[in-house]
Amino acid sequence: MIRGSTKKAICLFYFMFIAELGVSLNCTGSCGNHGLEIRFPFWIKDRQPEQCGYSGFDLSCNEMGDIVLELPAAVKLYIDKIDYKNQVIYASDPQGCLRSHHSDFNSSVFHIQFKMSKDNFTIFNCSLNNATSRPKIPCLSTPHYDVLAVDSEQSIDDNELLSCTKMYDLPVQRDIRLSWSNPKCARKRNLPIGVTTGSIFFGVLVIAVYQIYSFRKSEEEYQAKVERFLDDCRAMNPTRYSHADLKKMTNQFRDELGQGAYGTVFKGKLTSEIPVAVKVLSNSSEKGEEFVNEMATMARIHHVNVVRLIGFCADGFRRALVYEYLPNDSLQKFISSANAKNVFLGWERLHHIALGVAKGIEYLHQGCDQTILHFDIKPHNILLDNDFNPKIADFGLAKLCSKYKSAISMTTARGTVGYIAPEVFSRNFGNVSYKADVYSFGMLVLEMVGGRKNVDETAENGDQVYFPEWIYNLLEEGEDLRLHMEEEGDAEIAKKLAIVGLWCIQWNPVDRPSMKIVVQMLEGEGDNLTKPPNPLSSTAPKRKTASIAGRRLHQELAAISETE
Repeated sequence: MIRGSTKKAICLFYFMFIAELGVSLNCTGSCGNHGLEIRFPFWIKDRQPEQCGYSGFDLSCNEMGDIVLELPAAVKLYIDKIDYKNQVIYASDPQGCLRSHHSDFNSSVFHIQFKMSKDNFTIFNCSLNNATSRPKIPCLSTPHYDVLAVDSEQSIDDNELLSCTKMYDLPVQRDIRLSWSNPKCARKRNLPIGVTTGSIFFGVLVIAVYQIYSFRKSEEEYQAKVERFLDDCRAMNPTRYSHADLKKMTNQFRDELGQGAYGTVFKGKLTSEIPVAVKVLSNSSEKGEEFVNEMATMARIHHVNVVRLIGFCADGFRRALVYEYLPNDSLQKFISSANAKNVFLGWERLHHIALGVAKGIEYLHQGCDQTILHFDIKPHNILLDNDFNPKIADFGLAKLCSKYKSAISMTTARGTVGYIAPEVFSRNFGNVSYKADVYSFGMLVLEMVGGRKNVDETAENGDQVYFPEWIYNLLEEGEDLRLHMEEEGDAEIAKKLAIVGLWCIQWNPVDRPSMKIVVQMLEGEGDNLTKPPNPLSSTAPKRKTASIAGRRLHQELAAISETE
């Protein structure tokens, strides 16, 4: 798809183009800053395009800023007001004289019609020594006599006109009012409307073509990037399968094992004797980056406690990963089951699983050319083989970083709520490092310990859920963990796992041990372990506040963008 900045640039260019078009066809004008607004069907010559008005409705501006309407016979009127709604023009005669030929303007050729109400006046010729105060008509008067116009409807004093002679009666108008008929505007409007419509269509077409081109180019470039990456991975021996191979392998994707954050996992068979798990990535996976991320990580790993990548599919935009199949499902099934009594693994086996996971994480942190941070250690991502050997799976959120870096840059949290280290949420708790996986492992171990008993029976509220601080309080008070014990030595194993888990979830990353130390703690004697400080002492009061177990918060967070 088009990047956000590119799309904004296209839209900006397009609207600038439309705006420029509108300016070039500006059909509203005036003869001064505060003059009368002139618009269709009228237009001002030398100031507006001809297509803004109708033929014969052209106006002009004089030097004084007056709007002038030129009529036949060289008659010019000043426009005082235009009533566009009622189609009436109010005008004045700049000559200040009555024109006898005004009545000649009403014709079918000229679109403006005179419709004026007339007043009857009587014209008098008066001697110069006449003492009347009535206004004179300058253009008809001479040096020898004055010409007066008297309203015929008005009563007059005979003494005023004793020295005057009546010339004639004349009907005249006081205000000049003109009206116009509706012209056939479509022809004149077709040009700007057509240009605007065509421009809009052209702009939309350009954007659509560019979007398609950019999308295809982006996808092709990314596909080429994936292909180059896969070429680099061939030396690491994962097998490439086609989508048709996967359909055959999974019997048309019929046997679904479960849903993951980025796709669906199906059971399949390489041969009649070799089962596999096929993880088909969903289309919502952002440009297949989860695919590249997991491939880049898994291709580097060869460890007994990490699930083995057998092959992959990159058939066009269809992508999938093929793993070894582990028949005992995930650890989640055995520590969070509602019928936990029937599936309890036993403390020896739980210790074996915890130690195996710890060794797997230690290998990710120290055993490869680069440090691999998993960022999503939780029971659901710990798979168990026939002998209940644990294998770490799902590296979609993993991050590769240099062994020589003590901290990494991240823009937001990633992982599953309940297993995410505090510093991943907020840098106020420290820098993000491999200690984030240590925290997740600690929560995993404590859930393994508490999975046999999920309610604090001593709490006043029976809904209080068992969690790390309740364990810490029991250890602090020297009490038994009150857990299900079947064999001699189970209590010591449970206590050891609890102490290791509490050390791993220390709020400050500096206080957490490395995974190498964790392995040594699990392999050593439990009696030699130092009791850890309360991991939540700075954030919560005792007992009841730590009431929600990590296994109750399995809400996934989206993978984040990295700053490096």
